[in-house]
Parts: sequence; structure tokens; C-alpha cells
Amino acid sequence: MPRSRRVPGDPRAILPLRAPEGLRGPGAPGPDVLRARADIPPEHRWHLQDIFSDDAAWEDALAALQGRIALAAGFRGRLGEGPRVLLQALSTQDETGRELEKLFAYAHMRSDEDTRVSTYQAMMGRVAMLATQIEGAWAYFEPELLSLPEARLRRWCAAPPPEAAGLAIYRHKLDNLLRQKPHVLSAPEEELLARAGEIARAPDTVFGMLNDADLTFPNVHDDQGRLVELTKGRFIRFMESGNRAVRRESFETLYATYAKQRNTLGALLSASVKRDWFYAQSRRYASSLQMALDADNVPLAVYENLIAAVRGSLPALHRYLRLRRRALGLERLHMYDLHVPLVEEPEAHIPYAEALRTVQRGLAPLGEDYVRRYCEGVASGWVDVFENQGKTGGAYSWGVYGVHPFVLLNYQGSIDHVFTIAHEFGHALHSHLAQETQPYPYAGHSIFVAEVASTANESLLMRHLLEQATERRQRAYLVNHYLEEFRTTVFRQVMFAEFEKVIHERAEAGEALTADSLSAAYRELNLAYYGPEVEVDPQIDLEWARIPHFYNAFYVYKYATGFSAAQALAEAICRDGAAARQRYLGFLRAGASKYPVDLLREAGVDMASPGPVDAAMAVFGRLVEELETLLG
Repeated sequence: MPRSRRVPGDPRAILPLRAPEGLRGPGAPGPDVLRARADIPPEHRWHLQDIFSDDAAWEDALAALQGRIALAAGFRGRLGEGPRVLLQALSTQDETGRELEKLFAYAHMRSDEDTRVSTYQAMMGRVAMLATQIEGAWAYFEPELLSLPEARLRRWCAAPPPEAAGLAIYRHKLDNLLRQKPHVLSAPEEELLARAGEIARAPDTVFGMLNDADLTFPNVHDDQGRLVELTKGRFIRFMESGNRAVRRESFETLYATYAKQRNTLGALLSASVKRDWFYAQSRRYASSLQMALDADNVPLAVYENLIAAVRGSLPALHRYLRLRRRALGLERLHMYDLHVPLVEEPEAHIPYAEALRTVQRGLAPLGEDYVRRYCEGVASGWVDVFENQGKTGGAYSWGVYGVHPFVLLNYQGSIDHVFTIAHEFGHALHSHLAQETQPYPYAGHSIFVAEVASTANESLLMRHLLEQATERRQRAYLVNHYLEEFRTTVFRQVMFAEFEKVIHERAEAGEALTADSLSAAYRELNLAYYGPEVEVDPQIDLEWARIPHFYNAFYVYKYATGFSAAQALAEAICRDGAAARQRYLGFLRAGASKYPVDLLREAGVDMASPGPVDAAMAVFGRLVEELETLLG
């Protein structure tokens, strides 16, 4: 099935559901009682009726798609008959994938409006089961197609109409499939792996239930000295508190709670790593990392260069941490001191309308057409703006082919939330431009490039704000904010990526992964990355136990590569003007029509070389120097 997201389980297996892009951390709850969903003004709610008019229409579409499962069998054993039959099969897959995406998107986003409503949770479960059935029904397709002579397939793609009208658009898809031919199994084996997908997702599913539903945390003291229940959303806010006692208490309490489940969590992560290795071996890959990178045709050098470049830039991080310690007036920096802003935010609250205007001005270098589309999206029911009772936390964008993108926010009025608007509209307009330009098979985009569009928007907004910042403390706040983006998106994510590499290599060498061995490996990396300026508290050894990304292995490095590429592209757009802008917009419109590394290279960034990461690290170094000057 084209344009599908890869899911935990067999990383080559496909589930034709579009995952939300740009998922960001939980928004801090507001100080007042939250409004009910019905009390949110209609102009601040997204228009999911643009997908299905109501739940009854969704039910009709689900029933219709269930009736289409049998169509898959009609092409089994017939793919070699000729280009017309192959085109019909591919078109049927596309039609099925489009409808399945719409079904899942509607159910998921309705559920996110109020997660307490069981109706939509059940609808998500039903469409997920349907997806598994569809995947199983088409499991024969790739093995059968790859049993045909390669020369014949390429000749069919090049054949003129009417013999193969429309088949040419699948050329890149078929090239990609032929490239991965050594790793595609026989039809019975593929069907077996497809049927095992739900079982293989068990570590991720169980971790999610434990982490999101079953784990509860004790009460801690807030900034006013009141006892309040610690939650994961409040934990983030408390880590930014200017009261060190609040930071320390919430830090120690959170990890003490995870420590009670350390062996269970260790067993879950070990099972996830073993699952990855099982699929890598089954598909004849040398390692789990090789299998993960091959999905996007990303050279191993990209991963290795990233780690090497960031490792080489650790002295700049240590310099920043030394500045942080001095600015906070501490003799020793602890892990719970890393998130508190060094400079207070200049404005207490930024109205949503003002935030939209600020983002609009920041995106001006992308041209009038891009800004116009942004404004239309804001005004046309793309965005769900404010928090309400039961609404899921965080923020994301979700592209729905044939409709338009949707953006979920939990806007709270901080400068960070202004950046979130820019970030999520980067994703949304990437989807919008690609879907407008590309046929369905290529109207999505690889996760490898997804964070480029979102982070480029943030970089452009930051440049605009820095240009407008005339007051010293305001500029210092923005520079510190930018440095924290580097620290958390590049340094921290690369440390995560190196941890994933280490534990997979150990498992592949036959070493047992336990809570103790995972914690020891994680501590070693923290000591190296944070250096002599930070007291690496023993509690942080267990941080691996609460990171959901580790159950989708070798994903987090894409945040760092995307961030680095985005810095280079934003710099080129601001420096070179129209030529660089057109290359970048061409990259957005290209969707998934080429391999992601090739798309970025055409946009002007070669991620197979260390250059973009080195350049980003140079920017980080200059920002540290500027903040040293600003803070005196």
C-alpha cells in the first residue's frame, strides 16, 4: 500500500494510516478550569466535517471499504499478465489507502478532541483491525511483483499509452521496491509477518498503557508551596520553575516512580530491541540499524557522520552548560537545572491573533504564495486552537489527501507556543503543497524530511524575532531559547540515537539487556555528553524508561538531521533570496517522488556529508558566544 507509515513490528511492514506529524510534548495545563468542548468558539475548532460530514458517513465509508478487501484476491497470480492489470492493481491499492487514511484520521482526531469519549476510541480500534486485514490481503503483492523479470517491469513503465497509460507515475515506487528486493520474502512468509504485526507491536502497546494509563505519581509542591499531583505535563513545567526546590522534588519523585517499575520497563525495551533484530534477520539485513535506514534509502554514513559531528562539538555544549551554571549562580549544575530559562520570558501572554500575525511576518521570506496559503489555512478550519476538557495534549499536523491538512494546538500564549504554530504549519504546508502537486503515491513524505519543513519555519521566525529585538534582555531570552532548541533537538536526540545504536549492537551480539545494563549504558552517554559541568544524578540513569521513541527504533536521529538541514536551508533563503526559495519550495512540492537524501541535495543540502551538521554546530557556538556577551 503506498504512502503508508511504518509501525512498530516489522519495520518494513506497512499500515496504511497517516500518522500525525510534528507531535510535540504535552502542553502545560492552564491555571483556570478548562472549558468544555462545546464552549470553544466554532472559529477556533477544526472542521473535521471536511473529511466526513458526520459519524454516520464514516460508518458508511468503513462498510464500503470492508467490501473492497476482496478486490485484492482478484489480482493474485495475475500481475504478470501485462501493464494494464498491474496498473489496475496499483490503482486499487491507492484507492484503498486513501479511504483508509481518511477513516483513521477522522476517528483519531475526533478522539483527540475529547479522549474521554469511548466511541471514537472504538472507531480507531475498528479501523486498525481493518488495516491489518487489508495488509494481509495484499501481502502477496510485493513477492509476486518481484518474481517478474526486472526488465519487463521497466519496459511496462516506459510503454506509451494506451498500453500502459498511468503506469509511468509508479516508476519511482517500483524502483524503490526493486531496490529492496533482497529483503522481500515469499508470499506466505510476507503474509505470516503481516499477521504477526499486532503481536509484534505488543512492547509498544504495553509500554503505552503502563506509561500513559497505569503509572500515577505522588503529590509534590508547586511554586506556591501547594501540594499538587505530579503529572507528566506538570513535570515539564516544574522543570522550568525558577524555584530549585520545586525542580529537584519533581525530578526525584518522577524517577522514584519509574524506579518501582524498572524491571518491567527494562523487559519491555529489551523485547522491542529483540523484535527489531528478529525482523532484521528475517529480512536478511546485517543489523537493525541497516534495516531502519534502508526504508528511506539513507546511507549509513548519514547516521555515523551525525554522531561524529555532534561528539566533536561537545566542547561547545560544555561551554554553554558552564554559562548556564554561572547564570543560575550555582556551584554545581544538576540534571534538574537544565530546563529553567536563563532569562525570563519578556511577555506574560501573547494573544492568539497576535501570534498568528507574528508567524506570518516570520514566514515572509518564503514568498507571498506561501504566506497566502498559511493565512487561508488559519481562516479555513484547519486549526483546533485551545485546550478543552479531555483534549489530547501537545500539538501536531495531519495531512489528509484530497481534503487539506489539520493542525492541533493547545495554545497557551507563550513564545514557545508561537513557535509551535510556525512548526506545525511547516508540516501542514509541506503536506498541502505536496498533495497539490503530486499524485497520491508520492503526496506524502518521508519522516526523514518531515522535520525539515517544520524546523525551517521555526528558524525563519527566530531570525525575524531577533531582528526585531532591540532590548538586551529580550534578545538574551531569544538566544537562550534558540540554544535550547539546539541542545534538545540536536545534542539530546543524538545522544538518544547513540543509545539506540549501542543497545541494538549489544543485543545483536547476544548480550542480554536488563534494567541494570540499560541504565549503565545510558549513564555512560550522559557523562560524555554533559561533561564536567553537570552532576549526572543517578536518577537520570533511568530516563530511558520513559522515552516512547525508543519503541520506534532509529527514529530520533531524524530530528537532528532535520534540524541541521533546516538551519542550512533557512540561511540560504535569507542570504540568496528567490533562487534558494524556489529550490526549497520545489523540495516541499516534491513530496515523496524521490529518495529523501536526493530531495534535500537538490534543495541545496547534502546530508551524506558532515557539512550541514558541522555548520549547525558552528551556529550553536556563535550563539553561545553571543549569550555570554548579553549576560555579561
